[in-house]
Amino acid sequence: MASLVLGAGIVGSAAAWDLRRRGHDVTVADVDRETTERVATAFGATAVTIDVAKGRDLMELIGFHDVVVSAIPYSYGYAVASAALASGTHYLDFGGNPSVVASQKRMHQDALDNSVMIVPDCGLAPGLANVLAEDLIDDAGPGIIDSIQMRVGALPQTPIGALEYQLAFNPAGLINEYSEPCEVIENGHHATVEPLSRFEDVAWAAWGPLEAFSTAGGTSTMCITHEGRVNRLEYKTLRYPGHGHVFRALYEIGMFDESPRPVGTMEVAPRSVLIGALNRTLPRDEPDVVLVRVWRDQDGARTTYQIEDTAHGAFSALARTTAFPATALADLIVRGDVYRPGVHAMQEAVRADELLPELEPVGLVASLTTSAS
Repeated sequence: MASLVLGAGIVGSAAAWDLRRRGHDVTVADVDRETTERVATAFGATAVTIDVAKGRDLMELIGFHDVVVSAIPYSYGYAVASAALASGTHYLDFGGNPSVVASQKRMHQDALDNSVMIVPDCGLAPGLANVLAEDLIDDAGPGIIDSIQMRVGALPQTPIGALEYQLAFNPAGLINEYSEPCEVIENGHHATVEPLSRFEDVAWAAWGPLEAFSTAGGTSTMCITHEGRVNRLEYKTLRYPGHGHVFRALYEIGMFDESPRPVGTMEVAPRSVLIGALNRTLPRDEPDVVLVRVWRDQDGARTTYQIEDTAHGAFSALARTTAFPATALADLIVRGDVYRPGVHAMQEAVRADELLPELEPVGLVASLTTSAS
């Protein structure tokens, strides 16, 4: 079993470790030679330095592997998936951008014809949270489901600074989630709402009061596939109270704008300034926690999946809960236990009863409870 991990950052590193734990021969590839060699050496993998923008080199590298797990920015998702498809290699990424996923979906017939699985949105949310939501939909039986709700957050275990937050991944991705339209199902119909809206208070016993608000990408393709089946479906991000309102103010005064604006004798994109400020000032590498709560309201009953995960060993909770669902699915695909060729978001590619047992050995466990709604 030969696996290629693109990207040697926190998520790519965790993916490489878990694939090695599962017995795969792993290649780690990144443009940064020093980082790639450090990660590969730590986990007994092979290091390759590559610029993914060079398509011919990338296609040749992919062709030596059974599966690719891409942990590089979503902007490369279409190009890398195309290279994997041309090489006849299964492909997974962490998605999160609906436009990129839509472009990958257009490869569906070619993937079917080539017996290849292309699976975007394989992280935490979109990813694992959506697999849990899909299971609740599948288990509901016939008829219209009242509501499917997803609440997910990666937080420092102790609130830090004015934003009560730390940089868990590239801030460009964070701002993307906070700035794009958020897909929902309202009254049975696919719709969009503004990001950083629909604020609500959330109680979580071990982690104090939290807030939740709408962000983009977390529903994956579910608002399309379940239009008419679910009356209300939405995804919200969990943060410590106050965080979302600060970013809402930045959003309203134009700090998320990507077009350059005149500043003195220069032109500067406000978003670039904001991303630079977040990179410079926000803490990193503090102990974190990932919280997931996904529930179905139906006929007066609430059925809830819940996950709480904290940092273990070398990996943050966010790295674990993002990387391990993807590597579990990659292993299932290579072993032949899951084979659904075509282009499918994670919740379309694998069932909860197939995925969750694969996560238990690394300590990712989802509880399931039912109560009155």
